[in-house]
Amino acid sequence: MRVDPTYITNLVGSLDQTQTSEQQLSAELSSGVSITSLSQNPVGSGENVLLLNQIQQDDSFTESSNLVTGQLQVADSALGSVVTELTQAISLATSANNGTMNASNVKSIANQISGILSEVQSLANTSYQGQYIFAGGKTTAAPFSTSTSTSPAVTSYVGDENVNYLELPNGQKIQLNVPGDQIFMGAGTNSVFGALNALVADYASGTVNAAQAVGDTTALSTALNYVSQQRVTVDNSITQIGAASGAVTTEKTQLMAAQTDLMQADIPTISTQLSQAETQQTALEDVIAQLDSPSNSLFSKLQG
Repeated sequence: MRVDPTYITNLVGSLDQTQTSEQQLSAELSSGVSITSLSQNPVGSGENVLLLNQIQQDDSFTESSNLVTGQLQVADSALGSVVTELTQAISLATSANNGTMNASNVKSIANQISGILSEVQSLANTSYQGQYIFAGGKTTAAPFSTSTSTSPAVTSYVGDENVNYLELPNGQKIQLNVPGDQIFMGAGTNSVFGALNALVADYASGTVNAAQAVGDTTALSTALNYVSQQRVTVDNSITQIGAASGAVTTEKTQLMAAQTDLMQADIPTISTQLSQAETQQTALEDVIAQLDSPSNSLFSKLQG
């Protein structure tokens, strides 16, 4: 009779494999995770890394979008207040231009428009979390100041023309700011500060040059419309970021579901496999024990 000398060795090897499988299945059962090591499932592990990276990108975008949405909402509110102030200034100027007011009343309107000018400048210097939102890229210093050394007074801008963007996970970019000089110091009759300073000068003496004052009032109306147009850019950005945030939230939900499907252990199946492995281990141990016993040695068989 020919005896395979590696028989016991093969059985021991099978037992080692079975024990390793049991350890793996037990780890999956206790953790609830189907992939506990890279070597166990390289493809699945790689897919999990990709999913985690995308989820992290979505989280990062959500955090950034929350911050910039707050800034845009502050900008929109400030511009809304500017529109209200300019509307009031136009109403005051129209009253002063009707030719029925005395010098004292006209000077009073000059003072009121001067107060509106100061309020608009304060709104143009609005900051959010320590950053001036209408200063372009120079966000650490108030962008607007007015010098009264001349008549009309002159309002200056010390910001720059930088426009910031938020990049979406799909590569699309959303504009986050409008430089202040573009909003408040547009060319010609689009200049808010130019029109306000001119109207203050028109009424300061109490004597109204009707043609000049009417022209400056018309210029302020034009500037008001221009501010409203610039505000649309901010409103559109808020809408776009809101839509993008909703899409990213949906995507993250889907990614997390996919990761759960990939990583979550199938408890009933694993329990069955573990039971089978334990049964196999017991059977192998019994066979090895029987083959290794003195009564089952090759010498005893020959003697028998």
